Amino acid sequence: MRSQSRHRNRAALALLTAGGLVVVSGCAGAGDLLGGGGDTINVLMVNNPQMTDLQKLTAKHFTKKTGIKVQFTVLPENDVRDKIGQDFANQAGQYDVATISNYETPIYARNGWLHELDPYLGKDKKYDEKDVLDPMRQSLTGDDGKMYAQPFYGESSFLMYRKDIFDKAGLEMPDKPTWKQVADLAAEVDGEQKGMKGICLRGLPGWGELTAPLTTVVNTFGGTWFDENWEAQLTSPEFTRATEFYVDLLRKHGQAGAAQSGYAECLNNMTQGKSAMWYDATAGAGSLEDGKSPVKGKIGYVPAPVEKTESSGWLYTWAWAMQKASNNSDKAWKFISWASSKEYEELVGKERGWANVPAGKRASTYQNEEYKKAADGFSEVTFQAINQAKPREPGVQKRPAPGIQFVGIPEFTDLGTKVSQEISAAIAGRQSVASALKKSQELADKVGKEYQNR
Repeated sequence: MRSQSRHRNRAALALLTAGGLVVVSGCAGAGDLLGGGGDTINVLMVNNPQMTDLQKLTAKHFTKKTGIKVQFTVLPENDVRDKIGQDFANQAGQYDVATISNYETPIYARNGWLHELDPYLGKDKKYDEKDVLDPMRQSLTGDDGKMYAQPFYGESSFLMYRKDIFDKAGLEMPDKPTWKQVADLAAEVDGEQKGMKGICLRGLPGWGELTAPLTTVVNTFGGTWFDENWEAQLTSPEFTRATEFYVDLLRKHGQAGAAQSGYAECLNNMTQGKSAMWYDATAGAGSLEDGKSPVKGKIGYVPAPVEKTESSGWLYTWAWAMQKASNNSDKAWKFISWASSKEYEELVGKERGWANVPAGKRASTYQNEEYKKAADGFSEVTFQAINQAKPREPGVQKRPAPGIQFVGIPEFTDLGTKVSQEISAAIAGRQSVASALKKSQELADKVGKEYQNR
């Protein structure tokens, strides 16, 4: 029991180190002082477009129907991860529900920070859990086989490109492009339209920002963070070649201010016609095809580029999890059930447009004729990408932990963020890739040795 306790403490500290947060003791009753209480619940979530849609629809529909008020705290991705980690690790109970991913879910569950959802799923027949896609269900299951979160939307990654720009330039996007082909195409379309760059890729530091797409490139170039014996591989030829390729592509044909560009900035660049291509989350397509989007109908979608692997798209979900310390668990489940339901998808389709439905989680979504019509350009590519994702075998060699765009260990929040800071500095031209990876190798080597000694 003592060794388990030490492991949990190490995990908590690792999850919080990146944000400079300190774990202090908390009590399960803290929710009485800080939580929603009464007919109110507190929800902490990332500021992605699908969540802001939810925020606008909640009072008019969920609150009106249930009488439960929802107080939202909405933050950028890096900030929300830090705040969730702090509150859930402390079990302070300030937030009843939060958006966490399939990376955090097994770790948080292992540490006893989450409320088990199986009892609610068993009673809530209308929710239809069997309709949730298997890869999503599996990724939100704890080591004990119990469910600890439910997906709001799921995603993989793919390449988005301006069909009209390619047509104008007399270029054709391959059905299944390689990264070399993408680099060649980026050079061709760079400047094809005034103010337009060839491609947008994340360069913003953060394990969930720059590190996510870069790691998929590393995987398909034949690299890995750790080999099966926990030997760090960040200065290996494969990891080096992938990183040099990514940095070089951004510096030559990427967006202005690339070192400070994340998902939100690239989405904005693509929407405003400042980028001809964008490799990122499949969830971005909904915003690009929104009725008010100036690029609606102009975007083509193809699978994530590859080199040595058959596929390279990631597997990710922003999911709703309930803090174990919450004193509003029944009300919290009602919100989770509603926000992840078929009913909510229908609501978004009618009020925000079917292209904006938080998809990627339910099989029924891809059978819905209205959704298929609205998402005709990207729905099938997304569905295939999610089902082809291999979180335990994403590369060409064995891994010591699962994960496609991350390594599924608590220490990765700190490690991935610190490594991304070094690589972002290389993108900004402040150091060489070789220097960035040498420093990164030293960081990863310390983590690897910890696992070798366990």
